[in-house]
Amino acid sequence: MRVLGIESSSLVASVALATEDSMIAEYTVNFKKTHSQTLLPMLDEIVKLLELDLETIDAIAVAGGPGSFTGLRIGAATAKGLGLALKKPLIHVPTVDAMAYNMWGAAGLVCPIMDARRNQVYTGLYHVETELKVVMEQQPMDMRELTERLNQRGEQVIFLGDGVPVYKAIIQNEMEAPYIFAPAHMNRQRGASVAVLGMTALLSCSETQNCQSSGNCFDESSRCRHGESCTGAGGYCGARLVTPEEFVPDYLRKPQAERQREAELLAGVAGKLPGDY
Repeated sequence: MRVLGIESSSLVASVALATEDSMIAEYTVNFKKTHSQTLLPMLDEIVKLLELDLETIDAIAVAGGPGSFTGLRIGAATAKGLGLALKKPLIHVPTVDAMAYNMWGAAGLVCPIMDARRNQVYTGLYHVETELKVVMEQQPMDMRELTERLNQRGEQVIFLGDGVPVYKAIIQNEMEAPYIFAPAHMNRQRGASVAVLGMTALLSCSETQNCQSSGNCFDESSRCRHGESCTGAGGYCGARLVTPEEFVPDYLRKPQAERQREAELLAGVAGKLPGDY
């Protein structure tokens, strides 16, 4: 089997191609260019170098959020277009889960942090020594609340993500539990991790009776849902197969512009006198 991985949830743009036991290619750029400028040229370069027929891939795994609203939309549009054209399923991979997978085999508590601004981060907690185990599902959180929770647990923590340089001072001032920072080559989103977790979901699907008998991995009963026992590698069940039409990113919160409009509307209502209505 072959799974194409697409990651565009942050400044990083990354495309990868994985099989069941090998990473065939990965192209990652962490630079200030829009993903509309980078993703398709990167994919095209991989296709040319590998002399790859895209018809031979089995699924397209996409970082499904949270993250940059624009980046997620571009990644979703790219994957949906490819999926529809190639008639291939998409695999929704939670962004923070994929980041944690970068640290596979590490001891301690893995804590990805993505900068969500205003002292907020997108984060989750994981153990990855022998499998990807979700301790706390991805969610938005105040950075100081996160450090408080980590101190309560008392485990050694591995921080990674673009939130590290932004909130490093808070980490250094607030953390009482032992901690380290992930090395540079592992501390950002990677298409390879998205592709591997996508492969896990695909293998889980292919091993179910429904998928084997019908060849339809879109059947509701053949999907591996988070928290359920599954037959995929490492028992990870966070990624899910969907049709291209069904794929929707998980933003986890409203866009900044929408939140600002709501705040302005509420402020306007609060400022009116009873006779103004």
